[in-house]
Amino acid sequence: MRSAFETRTPAAYVVVSRAGEHVSVSEQVTAQSTPPEVTAEIAVEQAHVNRVYAELDKATARVDLVEAEGLSRGRTDRTGDIRDEELTGLFERDALVYSAGRRRASLETQYEGLVFGRLDLEHESRDGAEREVRYVGRLGVRDDDYEPLVIDWRAPAAAPFYRATPVDPLGVLRRRVLRCRGPEVIGIEDDLMVVEPPEDLVVVGDGALMAALTRTRGERMRDIVATIQRHQDEAIRAPAKGVTEITGGPGTGKTVVALHRAAFLLYADRRRYEAGGILVVGPSAAYTAYIERVLPSLGEETVTLRSLGDVLDGMTAVRLDSPAAAAIKGSLRIRRVLARAARDVIPGVPRTLRAFVAGRAIRIDQPDLARVRDQVLRTHQRNLATSAAAQGLAEVAWAGVRSGERAEFIDKFVDHPDVEAFLEQWWRPLDPREVLLWLADRERLTRYGRGILSAEEVEVLGQSIDRALETGAWSVADAALIDDLAARLGPIREVRSEERGFYEIEELDDASQYHVSPVGARGTGLEPATARGEFTPQDRRARLLQGRLEKPAEYAHVLVDEAQDLSPMQWRMLGRRGRWSSWTVVGDAAQSSWPDGDEAATAREEAFGSKLRQRFHMDTNYRNAQEIFDYAARVVREQVPDADIPQAVRDTGVEPVEETVAPSRLAEAAGKAVVRLLSEVEGSIAVVTPARWAADLATVHDDRRVVVVDPMSTKGLEYDATVIVDPDEITRESPGGVRVLYVALTRAAHRMAVLRVEG
Repeated sequence: MRSAFETRTPAAYVVVSRAGEHVSVSEQVTAQSTPPEVTAEIAVEQAHVNRVYAELDKATARVDLVEAEGLSRGRTDRTGDIRDEELTGLFERDALVYSAGRRRASLETQYEGLVFGRLDLEHESRDGAEREVRYVGRLGVRDDDYEPLVIDWRAPAAAPFYRATPVDPLGVLRRRVLRCRGPEVIGIEDDLMVVEPPEDLVVVGDGALMAALTRTRGERMRDIVATIQRHQDEAIRAPAKGVTEITGGPGTGKTVVALHRAAFLLYADRRRYEAGGILVVGPSAAYTAYIERVLPSLGEETVTLRSLGDVLDGMTAVRLDSPAAAAIKGSLRIRRVLARAARDVIPGVPRTLRAFVAGRAIRIDQPDLARVRDQVLRTHQRNLATSAAAQGLAEVAWAGVRSGERAEFIDKFVDHPDVEAFLEQWWRPLDPREVLLWLADRERLTRYGRGILSAEEVEVLGQSIDRALETGAWSVADAALIDDLAARLGPIREVRSEERGFYEIEELDDASQYHVSPVGARGTGLEPATARGEFTPQDRRARLLQGRLEKPAEYAHVLVDEAQDLSPMQWRMLGRRGRWSSWTVVGDAAQSSWPDGDEAATAREEAFGSKLRQRFHMDTNYRNAQEIFDYAARVVREQVPDADIPQAVRDTGVEPVEETVAPSRLAEAAGKAVVRLLSEVEGSIAVVTPARWAADLATVHDDRRVVVVDPMSTKGLEYDATVIVDPDEITRESPGGVRVLYVALTRAAHRMAVLRVEG
């Protein structure tokens, strides 16, 4: 066996032992010229990669031919009825063009390292040991003879790339990771799986995993497809049925393992999961933007990514409530409040029905109207019960008349124009968002909350609804309440255009003055096209009711990240979309921002039902330098002694910098910390600040690598370096207290500064 090393810049790194144990080593490696053995090995790999890209060029040409063939079909000059054979041609055209388009997209996407792995295997045969070479990549590629040039990383034949160890080599002699820039091979790293390898086997480098860990962080998450470890691969390829739980502390790769699992499921059973869909839910819009690149880079673009504020089709929410309001809205107690609201009388509707039916004067007053409403809502969803409400009113009217034929009277009553006009107001369809806005009325809210909420909680909840009306934006917690109300009220029947009257059409046309703009972190995406200056209260209310809420879609698989943060109401919202789904659930209790874990666990179990469970635990922190994670672990252990603390395996020799400053000097100190970190790391830097100092630090630095972010919005994200501002205030203002501070302290990969504030 021969060994050679690549050129590398001085860096501290960790060697992973062949037995799977992590051995910390701090070593400065002097840059040197690339040895001839390494140059020769890179040339061998480059030749194979060139063959792969040549085959991709051929495949692209074949796609062009298929698309041209599709476009040539289904042509017709007829303007009247189309014959069956012409319809068949149109169908074939659409199918061929669609298929060609999808194939072209998969071929043309510029993946980071199409070919990333090589396996050298040895098999016993009658003629002795036989060598085999398998290349592993992001999609499968074959040559003209249908021989595999690259095996898709999700295929069973690629499994030894992730599962082979020196203890159980699975026939693997050497596992090699190729580092590519586009089609160019720029480096290789080897792992040896046998004690006595063949003499002609060259082994390069110190292992691919640690080389990957020292890379800088960018604005989006990278996949780990080239460096998946055995315990991670077991979770990725686990059986699809039931609920798969992936647990572990910060930096253990839970999120990216779960995303690779979604890609694997689509590969293993594409018909099921592509038809039924996979829903990936994360804590925030910033999180979904961060991870959105991973699945396409693995060859999958059919997964639905949603933040918790986007789960309900037809609305988007990014605003966060105060911890007190979020706790009320997330608790299961709120369901009783919503149930009372959903059964209440609509504001401003007529309180008496008067009509002249079959020669009789009919009058139905408020007590009887309330009794009919209560009776109907015991067994019907409100928006689907117009006929039942009409029948109930008819029975009350008949009880006061009892003259003539009952059936004839009821038919005349139900069809009477005055009765129909009354029902159009008294029992009109209700948008669940409108019902939630009723909670801004303190008299109504006090009635709804009697015996459920304290007077203080009623006021907190009312103020949160006031805030929605003031801003024209729902909060993230509101989405689950609206979803609950939608389930109680039922869908709103869509009125066909020919059924709309003149005034209804005119009202719809007036609504067109609003247009939808892209949604970002600073707004809800709805702005008046002609407005100048501030929105009126009517404008803000219109924004809250804009758009049509869709019936919940049900998915074949639901993947939930940062699951420890979900409130019971949010678990119920996801449960409606995963009744028949399999689940992948990712979380760490020590990072929870939801205060009542027992109540959340009850709602979570209800969402899962009786499905089988399997659990995978990640116990190695690959993200944080050991010095950073030791600091974070000390903080959380003081209040959460049973926290799941993983083992950090990479050290830098640089301790976090801690400084105490006066409030008047905080912005200056933060600016200096950022400048220092910009000179020490190449990637992204986050200034994590509580709301108290957010305005003071909004413009702490104008470098594009620097972001200012609140602690809750860092969930699931990572940076090269962080500046943690006023950790005591972060603990005080966060719903999860020190657990949220723990999240903030574990976002940095290489450097961290902590600014404490005097007083």
